[in-house]
Amino acid sequence: MTWEPQANGLQQIIAILKESQSPDTATQMAVHMKLEELNQYPDFNNYLIYVLTKLKAEDEPTRSLSGLILKNNIRNHGNNLRPEIVEYIKHECLQAIGDTSPLIRATVGILITTIASNGGLHNWPQLLPSLCEMLDSQDYNVCEGAFSALQKICEDHAEVLDSAALNRPLNIMIPKFMQYFSHNDPKIRSHAIACINHFIINRSQALMLHIDAFIESLFNLSSDDDHEVRKNVCHGLVMLLEVRMDRLLPHMPQIIEYMLMRTQDSDDGVALEASEFWLSLAEQNICKDVLTPYLPQLAPILVRGMRYSEIDIILLKGNIEDDDMVPDREEDIRPRFHKSRSHAIKSGEAGGGGDEEDDDFDGGLDDDSSLSEWNLRKCSAAALDVLANVFREECLPIVLPILKDTLFHHEWVIKESGVLALGAIAEGCMQGMIQHLPELIPYLISCLSDKKALVRSITCWTLSRYANWVVSQPHDQYLKPLMEELLKRILDSNKRVQEAACSAFATLEEEACTDLVPYLEYILQTLVFAFSKYQHKNLLILYDAVGTLADSVGHHLNKPQYIDILMPPLIEKWNLLKDDDKDLFPLLECLSSIATALQSGFLPYCDPVYKRCISLIEQTINQDMAWKQNAGFDQPDKERMIVALDLLSGLAEGLDGHIESLVANSNIMQLLYQCMQDALPEVRQSSFALLGDLTKACFQHVHPFMAEFFPILGQNLNPDHISVCNNATWAIGEICMKLGEETRQYIHLVLKELIIIINRPNTTKTLLENTAITIGRLGYVCPVEVAPFLPEFVRQWCTSLRHIRDNDEKDSAFRGMCHMITVNPAGVVPDFIFFCDAIASWVNPPQDLHQMIQKILHGFKNQVGEENWRRFVDQFPSTLSDRLVAMYNI
Repeated sequence: MTWEPQANGLQQIIAILKESQSPDTATQMAVHMKLEELNQYPDFNNYLIYVLTKLKAEDEPTRSLSGLILKNNIRNHGNNLRPEIVEYIKHECLQAIGDTSPLIRATVGILITTIASNGGLHNWPQLLPSLCEMLDSQDYNVCEGAFSALQKICEDHAEVLDSAALNRPLNIMIPKFMQYFSHNDPKIRSHAIACINHFIINRSQALMLHIDAFIESLFNLSSDDDHEVRKNVCHGLVMLLEVRMDRLLPHMPQIIEYMLMRTQDSDDGVALEASEFWLSLAEQNICKDVLTPYLPQLAPILVRGMRYSEIDIILLKGNIEDDDMVPDREEDIRPRFHKSRSHAIKSGEAGGGGDEEDDDFDGGLDDDSSLSEWNLRKCSAAALDVLANVFREECLPIVLPILKDTLFHHEWVIKESGVLALGAIAEGCMQGMIQHLPELIPYLISCLSDKKALVRSITCWTLSRYANWVVSQPHDQYLKPLMEELLKRILDSNKRVQEAACSAFATLEEEACTDLVPYLEYILQTLVFAFSKYQHKNLLILYDAVGTLADSVGHHLNKPQYIDILMPPLIEKWNLLKDDDKDLFPLLECLSSIATALQSGFLPYCDPVYKRCISLIEQTINQDMAWKQNAGFDQPDKERMIVALDLLSGLAEGLDGHIESLVANSNIMQLLYQCMQDALPEVRQSSFALLGDLTKACFQHVHPFMAEFFPILGQNLNPDHISVCNNATWAIGEICMKLGEETRQYIHLVLKELIIIINRPNTTKTLLENTAITIGRLGYVCPVEVAPFLPEFVRQWCTSLRHIRDNDEKDSAFRGMCHMITVNPAGVVPDFIFFCDAIASWVNPPQDLHQMIQKILHGFKNQVGEENWRRFVDQFPSTLSDRLVAMYNI
């Protein structure tokens, strides 16, 4: 294991390491080139480990940097290093684990884990025994260095350490770590808990054997003086709550009292970790039972945790009121993600259809990027939100007095936390809050003009949480004043308030829909004025508010005076943006909504928009091909292709037959054929949405490609990619309605898959409904081919479609079912009660469909005879039999 560096080589490498710490970009580039060159020499890595571990006289940053460069080399070229070099590096790491410098120890630890990850723990059999032995060292540095390395290994290799592949080293490690819970040094205690915490979530076998001793040891450390130890104790308990509730249950009162104390810990990190406990507890079904007695203590603590700290206010520039003229820094603009088009059917239930939208609680706390990470304020607000959902109105007697004290407080920081708390309970306590809203909503509307920007911005969010109630009241009373004040806030002189107001207004738009029509001119003038006023970041949010407005009011937007206000500034932006500018995406999304809403009103703008979308798709496909064929090319960003496909869908849906001439004069079908086979699911998802929309708008151009398209559609009926599968299913249904009997030759490519999907447990509602409609439509055009399979899907089909509203899709699906029953009546007999239930869901079926259904019912009744029919009907819930009598006279 002996290797000695050459003096001049060593000097050269130290000089490079010093240079690389220079802030100058040109120097950095030169250093990068030199390092790449040096990588050609096999013993370059020996020099690096030598500087890290042996050159004690050198300054720490230089030594540490040497180790980090070595780490990157191992990560990138580890498999090509000569075995003796790797062995030398391993040997030196283990020798240096107890370096006197904490920075060097940490760097050696990182290096050790990288080697273990790269070559696999099984290729370094002496690593774990050596580190565990070092824990017993009398030298603190050796013990701490070994623990630090073990903590990183436990984090990266939790599963392997518990596997037979390594002979289950955890069986030895866990009891050993637990001995150090009582070590006299807090750093060692902290490492010991952190190591074991990594094995809780996976329920590692070795830990489960010692679970009671582990929990007891955590309790013993619960009031440790060291905040890192307390933080790790809280973290361990939060995870145990998820996996071993049975073991914590007997101690629940003590744990809750402990967490109440820790949620108010003087150290923010500990308080945050403890606040997570309430979030986890809310997900457990015992929550209400165990927490009820403590709610009066917990609620005020959570609301106090929502206050901005002094440091928050400094970071948020909370004392700077007017900043709307200050340009945004590019790094402050968070990446936004386009949500690809997904075809859903309007459900009959209130607010139905949105089963895939996961509306995450960010507490209106999407403060700016300096605070966008999780913090005590966000966690406290989220905890109050989930607990309000558990306790519902029962928590109001406790929460309302707190709100009274905070909402009207003269200190703005306390008032702001009260407004946030009022928003946090909105979802869970809505029923109980209704009686207080006539007083609270006007107060909140007055807070929209508070002199503190942070109060104005949180008020926007809280009001958006009550938008549903506002819209249901007489408009002059609440909606109108709220809308007027929000529109003023959209033009606020503070950028955070602008952002919050835009988001809140988008929520109001979704709730109010066509109720906004009387105010459209005023709304549009405000939004368009904001285009000229906004800095970069808020401009992107404004596009969203405009797009949501178009989605909400639909064709009511199609009036010349509205189009004249809205379109010129958008087209001006459109002409200014280059194809590779990321800002094109939100503008394309916005135009897609506008095109769908304006319908023929969009005609004057559609030609350049259509051509540019085609060009964006073409460019992306060409770049993708170049990248696949040549390593020198960059991989293209496919998001612009997805957004362009979605805008074309919007055009096809809005312009309907008017898009025919644009399609005829372009290569859109060939591009679509390539997009439908893209490796990225989101590209395929948007391709199938466009295929369905083009099928509806101008099938004559889709028809010639059926033989190529159908097999691709069949291959994408894979419910593991729900949204792709959903759109492909919907497109098949639209195509077969146009193809008619010609669909016969393609049925074998799709029917089996559709039957599997409709019978699959836990399939989302949207996909179930689309699948049922498409099967019904296939049965409508080809009943002879589909009817033999009735027994395999009829029950699921009926239960999937009993909730959807009367519409064209439901109409064609039920006609298909009637055709299939006529061909194969025996296929429906065992599940006939489900068919009866489904047909009762119609409010007003078309005359001829009504006759078809009636004929089937009477046919069935005559077949079984009066006596059997009566016995059969007696099984029905009374509402169902009454409905069938009233509707179908049976």
